[in-house]
Amino acid sequence: MSTHVVSAGMAAAIYYTVKDETGTLVDTTKGRGPLAYLHGKGQIVRGLEQALEGKAKDAHIVVTVPPEDGYGAHRAEGIFRIKRSALPAHLKLEVGRLLTMTSPTAPARQVKIHAIEAEEVVLDQNHPLAGRTLTFEVTVAGVRPATDEENKHGHVHGPGGHHH
Repeated sequence: MSTHVVSAGMAAAIYYTVKDETGTLVDTTKGRGPLAYLHGKGQIVRGLEQALEGKAKDAHIVVTVPPEDGYGAHRAEGIFRIKRSALPAHLKLEVGRLLTMTSPTAPARQVKIHAIEAEEVVLDQNHPLAGRTLTFEVTVAGVRPATDEENKHGHVHGPGGHHH
C-alpha cells in the first residue's frame, strides 16, 4: 500500500488552529470535523498550502504565514464611503458588523462596517484577516487522490460523492 502525500491533484483533510500575531485564537476545527480541500487549487491560503506540500496523514506542522502569503496586505483603497440613505432603512448599523454588498454589475462581496458618521457609513472590503500574520497549527487528517468528479466541480465531495 502506498502512502499518499499532500500534493496537487489530491484531496486533503486537515484539523487546524489559527492564531494571530498576538496569540488570539482566530479559528479552529476543534469540535468540528476536519476541513477538506483540493490541494493546489488555492482553496486555502498560499503559505499554508506550501507548508503542507509533501506531508502524509498524521503529519503535524506549525507554520507562521505573513500577510503576503495569507490574506494579503490591508489596502487603504479597500475602504470606501456610502451614503446612509443608500442602505436599507431597517438595517441595524454597528461598527464591526459584516454586510453582503450586491450590485447588478459586480459579484456579491462581504464588507465590514468600519465607522458610522452622520451622513455616511465607512465600509472596509479588505478580508478581515488582511494585514495579519497568522500561525497555523495543523494535523493532516487524511490524503487521497481527488476523484474526476471533484476535480470537475472544484471541491471535495463527502462520502457517496456529489451532494449539491
